[in-house]
Amino acid sequence: MTKKKKEKSFSSFVNNPIDFTLLITIFLLLSIGLVMVLSASSPSALSESGNSYAYFSKQLIFAVLGIAAMLFISKVDYRFYQKFYKHTWWIALILLALVLVAGRTVNGAKRWIYVTDTLSFQPSELVKILMIVFYAGILAKNRDELNLYGKGFIKHICLLAPIIGLLLLEPHFSASIVIIGICSIMMIMAGCKFWHFLATGGIVGIPAMILLIIKEPYRLQRVITFLDPWKDATGDGWQVIQSLYAIGSGGLFGVGLGESKQKFLYIPEPHNDFIFSILGEEIGFIGCAIVLILFAIFIWRGVLIAMRAPDMFGSLTAIGITALVAIQVIINVAVVTSSMPATGMPLPFFSYGGTALFILLCEMGILLNISRASAK
Repeated sequence: MTKKKKEKSFSSFVNNPIDFTLLITIFLLLSIGLVMVLSASSPSALSESGNSYAYFSKQLIFAVLGIAAMLFISKVDYRFYQKFYKHTWWIALILLALVLVAGRTVNGAKRWIYVTDTLSFQPSELVKILMIVFYAGILAKNRDELNLYGKGFIKHICLLAPIIGLLLLEPHFSASIVIIGICSIMMIMAGCKFWHFLATGGIVGIPAMILLIIKEPYRLQRVITFLDPWKDATGDGWQVIQSLYAIGSGGLFGVGLGESKQKFLYIPEPHNDFIFSILGEEIGFIGCAIVLILFAIFIWRGVLIAMRAPDMFGSLTAIGITALVAIQVIINVAVVTSSMPATGMPLPFFSYGGTALFILLCEMGILLNISRASAK
């Protein structure tokens, strides 16, 4: 193929329309998320800095930058990333090693690299998309071997071992779960046999998870607290109990936007992992249902884009990004409703974190670009 033909093929769909339903859903989730960060963070921000808009203003800046990046990336042919899929694994490894060497310990975990005293980012957020690109590339390349146990399942699942090992050293158990979940879904969608996951998970995966929980006292305590949070209502059970109070007091329509009581230093850092609790308190069951429906629409459009993608790399990348959002939403909502043991899992588009939001919107740009190729 000549260079001219390659360039034509490479940009053949750049002017195709993006998935408008997906774009509107992203903007709606982002808009509601910003409003909730403003509401949930104001008491904490006022207490810490004297400025009730401190957290919101930072989140808004990164949201604007993220939207600009998303729209730009939506114009970049997603097949460009396939050229560098082998490099993404090494970049992920280097980033995770770097955070262990140069990262700052916060609340007993070394997960953050500080660019300045006020600007930091979690390499694990970037590692998620790097692993999606890597697995999309390698699974597309080895598609003929994926139904085999050794060359298909074991070979590709073992590529996760160094990444997960470094994450557990931080420790970052929740990110490990998300990345394992994403890559497993991508492997199954690519052609790996589901029973390989069931058999290996039963023999190795479940015992390994139990060992990791027992090994770390704080993880074991979270499981014990989950079973009966009221046993230590003013200690380890405090956060989840206050979360349930917030959701329960919201009723059908909520107490009103900005009228939450639990955000006044009852729920620690209510603008982060437990922001869904404040959402439930202020706009009630109806508000929560609307947000979950929006996430369901997002997942539906993401799966549809993956099914319509013109090649395996695009399909797997789309399903990986969709799975990333879906897994985090499911775990976050399960944690704040005390349906599973507590773990630090942000709610996409909602939880405070500027660089994390920026990276998420960049991922949305990739998904929107794949939707151009999927347009019919």
